[in-house]
Amino acid sequence: MLFNSLQFLYFFVIVTVLYFSLTHQWRWVLLLAASCYFYMAFVPIYILILGFTIVIDYFAGIFIEGAQGKRRKLYLTCSLVANIGVLAVFKYYNFLNDNLTFLLGNFHVANPIPGLAILLPIGLSFHTFQAMSYTIEVYRGNQKAERHFGIYSLYVMFYPQLVAGPIERPQNLLPQLKQNHEFDYANVASGLRLMAWGLFKKVVIADRLAILIDNVYTDPHHFNGISLVIATLFCNYKIYCDFSGYTDIARGAARVMGIKLMQNFNYPFMSKTIAEFWTRWHISLSTWFRDYLFMPMSRKYRGVPGHLFNVFVIFFLVGLWHGASWNFIMWGVINGVYLMIGTLARKPWKAFRTAIGIRKYSIFSIVGTFTLVGFATIFFASNNISNAFYIAGHMFTSFNDLLHFHHLQFMGVKNSYLVLSFGLIIVLELLQYFYRNHSLLNRFLKQPVYIRWAVYYAAIFVIGVYGIFEHRQFIYFQF
Repeated sequence: MLFNSLQFLYFFVIVTVLYFSLTHQWRWVLLLAASCYFYMAFVPIYILILGFTIVIDYFAGIFIEGAQGKRRKLYLTCSLVANIGVLAVFKYYNFLNDNLTFLLGNFHVANPIPGLAILLPIGLSFHTFQAMSYTIEVYRGNQKAERHFGIYSLYVMFYPQLVAGPIERPQNLLPQLKQNHEFDYANVASGLRLMAWGLFKKVVIADRLAILIDNVYTDPHHFNGISLVIATLFCNYKIYCDFSGYTDIARGAARVMGIKLMQNFNYPFMSKTIAEFWTRWHISLSTWFRDYLFMPMSRKYRGVPGHLFNVFVIFFLVGLWHGASWNFIMWGVINGVYLMIGTLARKPWKAFRTAIGIRKYSIFSIVGTFTLVGFATIFFASNNISNAFYIAGHMFTSFNDLLHFHHLQFMGVKNSYLVLSFGLIIVLELLQYFYRNHSLLNRFLKQPVYIRWAVYYAAIFVIGVYGIFEHRQFIYFQF
């Protein structure tokens, strides 16, 4: 069930009305049933995979809490193997098998291992990582094992963030699922505003940019120069608006019911360095890798060489987490290399800035970081690794397209479409400035009701007129 569909609108209204109509003791039943229905709207049979990992991790948590010494680690290992095993079979088996086939083919040897004709379950990586965070936190003693099977199941399956996050920690979500949340107008209003903002980013900006990007990135050999540059620029905004749009809708839907999900994006394109970017982008994933892999590795591999090794490994895995293909791995590796270079160049760069009198980062730092992120995004957004290398190698070879801008067709769309796309990005940045400036937002919220509702109706009108309602999936559903 897509957030950008009428089906979800009806679903959300019905579930929310029933939620506040029921007494507290029955709300978890409603949300669990609704979450099952929500997930089964995609591929019903895959609910069994969720059920399998939920049962494993529920009992693993109890066993870990009650065990001592090596038995605790054994139970944790069993839980992690079960979760990673499911992820490996459905997401990485065919990728690894295809690469083995290619490798053996170079020696004229047939691969005897058959491929699997299976679809990747929606959001498998998200709820797998959320489930693993639960057993790890229980093992570390930071979380009590949840005895209520229904509440634990809801922790894994809570419908707003089930298929694309944010990846919640048990300390944040589990207690909230047990609390009695009364109807609160402020929560409902701010939640609906956040959902509308997310829908605007998805259907008005991301899906509109997707049409132009698809024209170029599907067959980049027919384009060069400025076409590839503009398409890559739009890729940055498309991915951001698509994924952060989903997160906003998820957080807004939960907030309406009084449940607060973690912030997953913090204006990442305002970052002055790549390191800062990864504290602002997909925060729930970056902190997951930081807390559960990077920090333990840092205690084992120390010093600058150890740090560089840790960064490379982590971002290799970040790329692999996003998708079982070499272009995603390359995207992760490029980001890792950025951070490795940043580590090595930190002191010389600081000395250089001091020598020439630059004390603070400037707008050039933001533009430079955005450019580096955009280059890496080529590998994220391309259909395959060969297209990615073609785009990266031909972006600045020719700008002949500028000579033909007066034609009615440019990059596969009318010029008016291209101008509208740039205009929407400017509107996005202006609105984000408004959101960042709390004094402006608070001033708006204090306006008379007729002014506020006039703005709300105008927003609904803009979404209805300029939105692309073709039921395009959110990008991160595939992960």
